[in-house]
Parts: sequence; C-alpha cells; structure tokens
Amino acid sequence: MSPTFRALRNPNYRLYVAGSVVSNTGTWMMRVAQDWLVLQPLHGGGDAVGIVTGLQFLPVLLLTPYAGVVADRLPKRVLLQLTQATMGLFSLVSAIAAITGHSSLWLVYLCALGLGVGSAFDAPARQSFVSEMVDRDDLTNAVGLNSASFNVARILGPALAGLLIAAWGSGQEATGWVFALNSVSYLAVIVQLRRMNPALLHTPLSRVLGRGALVEGIRYVAGRPAMLFVLILVFFAGTFGMNFQLTSALMATEVFGKGAGEFGLLGSTMAIGSLTGALMAARRVRIRLRLLALAATGFGVAEIVAGSLPSYWMFAAFSPAIGFCTLTLLNSANSTMQLSADPLMRGRVMALYMTVVQGGTPIGSPIIGWIGEQYGARWTLWLGGGLVLLGVALAVTLYARLREGSLSGLRKALVTF
Repeated sequence: MSPTFRALRNPNYRLYVAGSVVSNTGTWMMRVAQDWLVLQPLHGGGDAVGIVTGLQFLPVLLLTPYAGVVADRLPKRVLLQLTQATMGLFSLVSAIAAITGHSSLWLVYLCALGLGVGSAFDAPARQSFVSEMVDRDDLTNAVGLNSASFNVARILGPALAGLLIAAWGSGQEATGWVFALNSVSYLAVIVQLRRMNPALLHTPLSRVLGRGALVEGIRYVAGRPAMLFVLILVFFAGTFGMNFQLTSALMATEVFGKGAGEFGLLGSTMAIGSLTGALMAARRVRIRLRLLALAATGFGVAEIVAGSLPSYWMFAAFSPAIGFCTLTLLNSANSTMQLSADPLMRGRVMALYMTVVQGGTPIGSPIIGWIGEQYGARWTLWLGGGLVLLGVALAVTLYARLREGSLSGLRKALVTF
C-alpha cells in the first residue's frame, strides 16, 4: 500500500473514514444552504450570516473544554454516536421548517446553536479517537487522511448544495431539502461506529477524573512551549482568518454579483487546495514547528492577495492557495498536539486545541461580518490576513521567550523549528 494511505490498513479506520466522507459531505451542503437561506430567502445581510456562524461556534468556546473531560471519561465510540444523533436532530428540525415555509432567522439561529452544542462534544472525542484506531507510527498519516476525506467532502458538498438549491428553485423549500439530506448523512457515521471491532482499538486505561481534571489539562498544555506556539497560531487563524463561510458569501454576492451555484463553487475550489495539502501532509513522518509558521504566514498573505483580486474567476482560481495553506497549518497543528500529548490527557488536550481553533469564531465572525457590512467584503480578507500575520509574530516571540528566557535567544530557539 502507498505510504500516503498506510493508515487504511486498519479495518476500523477504514470504516471511520467511509462514514466521515458521507457525513462531512452533508455538513458542507448544510453550511452552504444555511448561508444561502439567510442571505436570500430570509433577506439577512452579512451581519446575520456572521451571527449564524458565531452561534454555531459559540458552544465550542464555552463547552469544548468540559467536553474534553467527558471524552477522557467515557468510551469515545459511544460518545460519538450520541453527538452525531444530536446534530442530525437539529438538522432535521431545520429541514422541516424550511420545507414547510416556516423558517425564520430566529429558528436558524436556534438550530445553529444546537448544532454547535453537538459539535462541541463531538470534536474532542473525534480528534482523540483517531489515536485509538491506529498505531502511533500511523497517527500523522491518519490525521492527514482524515483531512483528505474531509476535503473530498468539502469539494463535493458546496458544489452539490449550490446545484441542488438552484435546481429546486433557490427558495426556502430548496434549502430545506438540502438540510434533510444532511440529517440523513449523520447515520453513516453511527452505522460505521457500530460496525467497528472494539478489540482492535487502542483504548487507554480509564481512571477516575476529579473536579480538577479541566485545570489539570490547562496546566499540562501551559507547561509546554511547543503546544502554546501551536495554540497562538491557530487562534489567530481560526478567529480572524478562517471565516470562509462569511467571506466567500460576501465576495460572491456583493462584490461579484453571483448566485448560489457560483457561491457553492468557491467552497469546492478552495477544497481542491485543501485536499492537496492533506495528501501531502499524509506523507510526512516528522513535523517541525517551522512548517506551522510558514503555513500560517502563507495563509495570511494569501488572504490579503485574494481580497485584492478584481474578478470572480480570478478569485475562484486563487482560492486553492488559501485552502492549501489552511490545511497544512491545521494538519500540522493537530498532529503536533496529538503526538505530544499523554494518552490519558489527549481528550483534554484536543478539547483545548479545538476550543482555540473554533471557539474564537463567535468573537471573530461577527466582527468580520460587521467590517464587511461597513467597509465592504474585501476588507474581511485584508483584515483577516493581516491579523493572522500578527499572530505568527506573537507566537514566534512567545516561543523564544519560553524556550530561552529572553528575546536574545530567538535565533537559538528557532533552530528547533
């Protein structure tokens, strides 16, 4: 088997990836349909899309650290079935309301919040469950293949959503049927999890976690300079740069005057770059911190360039560069955190990681949405890219201080990159 796909030798991991592709395709279809519903049939603006995105990620900020404790206490295979069922239920509610023509902004907000609660408990369990399915030597490869499968779905989902919404009339009912397809897609993960062989899982020995379990996890991460370096990078990228649902929607509709099909296509073109980055990441055996810094820098610069492009087709053609840098950063960050963590701490470590990656979105998305409404869609990318570059400078500076005690040791600290 090719080194790029070596983790697929594990039968449990093959089941997991197959279910994830179906579910993630539905999730991306839902995201595009949700933003289209807010922008067009419900006549919301960029600020409304920002609120929806923020509400979907608010539970990540508030609940994911505690969800990490839950992930370290409960069997992750069981927990994931519960979280998938929860998200499927809220997607079904959205579908029924839209199909019957009774959807409204407040209901979209409510369901986005409900999906966020499910995602908050799903993310740390899902991320740390990968290390229980494969051997340590295959972990980096498995993380890369996870991202590759996610981005296959990201290529298919937005394009399918755009085509289906346009074919079904572009109204509430059209988005509702897309929501319904997403609600069914969660069953794929549940079925595959139930088909797994528990004897092949590398489940760590459980131990009783007291009230200080969350604080213990925070102290564990705070004492490791490399982990703090990663968290600073992904905070700035996730909070201010990775608002693709919002920025793509505003650029497509307000700057270039395009419809649902072209809006959906942007998600797919960006995912082409992400898929390329994921497959390259799957081949890496060792990840250095220098790669994370370079990927974050490339991401910030790419967003600034994208915000300056004059036409829709140039924007679409350039978007794979953003996807490539984004995925390289996230894959490398994810692998670094998992490989550096003690197995008994991994749920809490990945919970803190996911909190930082996604939890900043409720802060950044409404701000970026407001900037887009007040100053134009291009500023959402210019500002986001500039703040990501600021985050790179802060992360490198802090890492040098923690490793060498002062900024005078910067060069020596960077040798380890």
